[in-house]
Amino acid sequence: MSTISVRDLRTRIAEIVAANKAYDVPAVCARLGLAAGTSDEAMQSKLRYVNSRLLSQPTARLVEIGQDLLGQEWDFWLAEIVAKVNEEGRPAVSVLTRRRIIDVFDGKPLCPGYDELEFLEQLWPIAAMPAASSDGDVWGRRSLKDDIIQHTIRNDDWSNRELLERLGLLDASTALLFRFLEASVHPTAIDEAGQKDRVEKINRHLQHDGYRLSRSGRMSGSPVYTVNAAAIGSPADAAISDTLANFEPEQVHARWTAALDRRSDDPAGAITLARTLLEDVCRWLLDDLAIPAADQEDLPALYRKLSKGLKLAPDDHSEQVFKQILGNCQSVVESLGALRNKLGDAHGGGPKRARPAARHAELAVNLAGSMATFLVATWEARRAATAEDPATA
Repeated sequence: MSTISVRDLRTRIAEIVAANKAYDVPAVCARLGLAAGTSDEAMQSKLRYVNSRLLSQPTARLVEIGQDLLGQEWDFWLAEIVAKVNEEGRPAVSVLTRRRIIDVFDGKPLCPGYDELEFLEQLWPIAAMPAASSDGDVWGRRSLKDDIIQHTIRNDDWSNRELLERLGLLDASTALLFRFLEASVHPTAIDEAGQKDRVEKINRHLQHDGYRLSRSGRMSGSPVYTVNAAAIGSPADAAISDTLANFEPEQVHARWTAALDRRSDDPAGAITLARTLLEDVCRWLLDDLAIPAADQEDLPALYRKLSKGLKLAPDDHSEQVFKQILGNCQSVVESLGALRNKLGDAHGGGPKRARPAARHAELAVNLAGSMATFLVATWEARRAATAEDPATA
């Protein structure tokens, strides 16, 4: 446990309790379970009176006292310290990840849906926070809110990076960071198209520290997101995301990220998206190879055509091990189509229909992602070889 955090917690509790009138301080301390004293003792120094009683308290008890005070009246600074103490030993979001996430907001409105000051005041007490600079403020009356108005509304000379760093997002508690991210992608703050793009970009960085924005509900038909631990997933997720984003970010990568989001809370939907993702990739590559494909052709038929075009059919190889592996790839594709028909949400089912679990969705999504990246990588290798030697086309 950080000594500084505990000392800060003790100091902030003392400041809040000492804000009461001297003759009330002993009663407040007694109510919080601290040793009682006399009003005369409190009169001499309220802060010293409270601090002397807090010094002997273990950290867990200090946290309880802090939470008790927060239950009576919200205090941003106490809430931040309590959160940081509670977060000790838990997976953190690194400063590097925070910087990358802040970059997502640079050059774009933080909150296109309504007034930005109102948005910030939901998260930070900016009117009570000290100004970022004391220049020209001889009386110390300027607040961070004054600075924000001056530099983002009147002059517009602060970037979102400067704004968020001055708000302390780089060293804020994980709880406050997550509240900010959830608010920034809330349907009241941003339209659905912008929301989707922002969620994908944030998750691309957040996932490295074991978290992601996942759909947790809907508001008037629009998705609501909450930051959760990425309990389901694998290190391959990031590699697949990068490959598909570089290949075709608008449609194919969007299917992939939607499938990732649905694995835990909507397994049937994730399975359907996994199959559709692979079909999208097959159709894109067939079009590039000028191989005709009818609209009504299903995934196995599309894959058979593409495997011939990319020389991935078992018959294109003489080595038995390659024939076996590529034959199994065909089986995986056919099985994904069958799994989608059995467990996906594309077709209705009766009460006895099998219900997929999150692990089934994870399997389907990972298989589809792996096959998609293999096909894209093969297509890219083929293009590179053709560029070097057109005779290989």
